[in-house]
Amino acid sequence: MNMTAKIITGMIAGLLLGSLLNTFADDIAFVQDYLIHGLFHIAGAIFINLLKMLVVPLVTFSLICGVCGIGDVKKLGRVGIKAFCLFLLTTALAILLALLVSVTINPGKNFNLIPGTQMEFVAPEPPAITQVFIDFVPSNPVTAFAEGNMLQIIFFTILFAICLLMLGERGRTLIDSAEKMNDIMMQMVNVVMSIAPYGVFALMAKNFALQGIDLILPMIGYFGIVILVLMCHATGTLMVLLKFLGRVDPIPFLKKMRTAQAFAFSTSSSGATIPVTLSTVEKRLGVDNSTASFVIPFGATINMDGTAIMQGVATVFIATIYGIELSLMDYLTVIGMSVLASIGTAGVPGAGLIMLAMVLNQVGLPVEGIALIMGVDRLLDMMRTAVNITGDAVVAMIVARSEDTVSMEIFNDPNAGAVNPVELLHARQ
Repeated sequence: MNMTAKIITGMIAGLLLGSLLNTFADDIAFVQDYLIHGLFHIAGAIFINLLKMLVVPLVTFSLICGVCGIGDVKKLGRVGIKAFCLFLLTTALAILLALLVSVTINPGKNFNLIPGTQMEFVAPEPPAITQVFIDFVPSNPVTAFAEGNMLQIIFFTILFAICLLMLGERGRTLIDSAEKMNDIMMQMVNVVMSIAPYGVFALMAKNFALQGIDLILPMIGYFGIVILVLMCHATGTLMVLLKFLGRVDPIPFLKKMRTAQAFAFSTSSSGATIPVTLSTVEKRLGVDNSTASFVIPFGATINMDGTAIMQGVATVFIATIYGIELSLMDYLTVIGMSVLASIGTAGVPGAGLIMLAMVLNQVGLPVEGIALIMGVDRLLDMMRTAVNITGDAVVAMIVARSEDTVSMEIFNDPNAGAVNPVELLHARQ
C-alpha cells in the first residue's frame, strides 16, 4: 500500500471511529479523558506541530533557492503578478459559482429559525486596509520568523535573496549552503510524512468524536450545498483553468495531489500543509523550485477559494432564513467584497469569519446569523482547506507553464517523486 492509500485509510478509519465514539461513548469519562482528550489529542497535536515546525525554515531556504535560481528581478516580478492575478481570478470564480448554485437551490428555504434560540456572534474587528499593506514589511524580522507571519517572511526572504544575488560570487557560498539546507528540509518532510497515517487518524478521530455527525443534520441543506460547490470548483472550475491556461491533463494532476489534499483535509491549515504541498508540486508535478517556492507560500496566505465559497453560500442562506431579499447589486457587492477581503485579511487569524462579517455588513444582513453556521464550520473548514491548496497547486502549474519552468517528463511519470516509506528513515548517501 502506497503512502497516499495509507493516509486516506487512516483518515476514513479516524472518521468512523470518531463518529462511533461520539454516538456510543459520549458520556464515558474514560473514553473522553484518556482517549479523545488524551491519546488522540496528544498524537494529533504533535503531528500538527511537526508540520508547523517545518514551514518557516522550508519556505525560507526554498524561497532563497527559488529567487537565486531565477536570477532576474524582472522575472520574479512577472511571476508574482501572474500568481496574484490568478489567485484573484480563482477567488472571483469560486464566489460566483457559490452564489449561482445557492440561488438556484436555496439552502435555507426549509430551515426554521426559532426566535431566541440562535447564539450571539460578535464580529471581530477587521484590520484597516492601510495597516494590512504596512504589515507586509516586518519591523523586526526575528519576530516575523518566530510568529510565522508568512507575508512578512516572504517579503524579508525575497529582499534577502535579491541582495544575495547582488553580491555576485561573494554570495555563492551562502547560496550553495541554502540549496543544501533546502535538500535537508525536503528530507525532513519525507520523514514526517512517514508517520502521517497515524497523525491523520488521530486528528480525524478527535474531530469527529467531539463534533459528531448529528451536528450536521439540522444544517444539512447549507452543509450539502457548500460541499457540492467545493467539489464543483476543485474538479470543475480549477481543472478547466488548468486544462486551457496550463495546457496539461487534469487527471494526473488530481491523482498526484491526493496526498496533499488528505493532509490539508486533516489539518484544516493551508500553512501547516505548505511542506507537503511544496514537495508535491516540485517532486510530483515537476514545477521548478524557482516558481513553486514563491507561489505556494504566497497562495497559502492569500488564496481563499474555499472561504469565498463558504461566504457565497452563507450569504444566501442567512438572507433566506431572515427573509431578506438580495438584489443583483447586492450579489455583485458580495463578489467584489469577497475578492477584496481575501487581500485585506491576508495573514489575519480567523480571516474566514472576519471576511464573512464584512460581506454581511456591506449588504445589510444581520452579522449574528454567522452563529447559525459556526457549528458545522469546523468540519467544512477541513474541506475548504483541501480546495485552497488545490488552487495553490493549479496556479503554480499555470504560472510554471507560462514561464516554461515545469518538467512535463516528471508530470507525466505516475511514479515521479513518490515516497517510499521503507527508505524514509535512511539518510541518502
